[in-house]
Amino acid sequence: MKSRLRAANLSDIADKLDSGVRLDLADGLRLFESPDLLSVGWLANRERERRHGPKTFYNYNIRVEATNVCVASCLFCSFARLKPGDTDAYTMSLDEAWDKLRRRASQPLTEIHVVNGLHPDLPFDYYTELLRGFKRIRPGIHLKCFTAVEIAFFADLYGKTDEQVLRELMDAGLDSLPGGGAEIFAERVRQKICHDKCGADRYLDIHRLAHRLGMRSNVTMLYGHIETAAERVDHMLRARALQDETGGFQAFIPLAFHPDNNQMRKLPAPSAAETLRVHAVARLVLDNIPHVKAFWIATGVEVAQTALWFGADDLDGTVQEEKIYHMAGSQTPEAMTTREISRLIRAAGREPVERDTLYNVVESGHLVT
Repeated sequence: MKSRLRAANLSDIADKLDSGVRLDLADGLRLFESPDLLSVGWLANRERERRHGPKTFYNYNIRVEATNVCVASCLFCSFARLKPGDTDAYTMSLDEAWDKLRRRASQPLTEIHVVNGLHPDLPFDYYTELLRGFKRIRPGIHLKCFTAVEIAFFADLYGKTDEQVLRELMDAGLDSLPGGGAEIFAERVRQKICHDKCGADRYLDIHRLAHRLGMRSNVTMLYGHIETAAERVDHMLRARALQDETGGFQAFIPLAFHPDNNQMRKLPAPSAAETLRVHAVARLVLDNIPHVKAFWIATGVEVAQTALWFGADDLDGTVQEEKIYHMAGSQTPEAMTTREISRLIRAAGREPVERDTLYNVVESGHLVT
């Protein structure tokens, strides 16, 4: 392999990794530009196996998207509807949302993941009661709910500080934050694709606050649209810097842009090779974030399996009823059973490990068909 790395002009990067020297912006750019994708993947897999060996994590979760009414006008979004009454707009009653959990009383779920549109007309107690109701139905369930963008929106809409919002939601049962809404931190891109929602600095500040308050969170990156390789690496470095400060990020989640049914439909979707490279570079640059997730809903199942050899060590979970990517044209299933996920991981030559949200191993390993 040494001769191949030398031919790919990656020997010095391999030496840095061996010596524990961090990669910088220039290194990240070279990894994105290298014609030898397999060498980049080999380096990423080596780092992945140093941390996790063959283990690949997944969890038994459910996704609840209680409303798609949203005042933001992100060009890449196929999920949002600007106001109630628009075609395909919906807002669940609290009872309808709680019923998503009630109907799964027999499932040994460990997590509910809630992400919504930015609805201008709902009272704040809709969200606090949503959490309290889930906890009443199943006290032990972990509530990973509301992106930093939603937290910022709540603060602005209801006249609170970001910290007040987080504390009140935690009092109602919030356990951790998902990573959505990061998109690309570069201001050039944000102004073009998501100009009217919380900016990169505030996104990072809210995660900083959440970590200080004792919560864990994830961080995402939307790739494959108008961003440059340099902007991708900058995004990773900014996440890495916050992780140096707080240690609160659990996973980095690359999210593939899907062009169907949105205002960026003329752009092609990222290729499988591009997806594998993004996951690999993330594993190499983000030396302090424990996990890199291949979100099978976004990548497609087969590419997610391959990504397990390109730096990724987590496939997310059972998901159940995902709407955001499917409204953008995703052809993946809307749900998988734990048995199906476990089978996919083993077929990829890896070892499936069921985890909870905080990466504690679920010893029983629920294999549910």
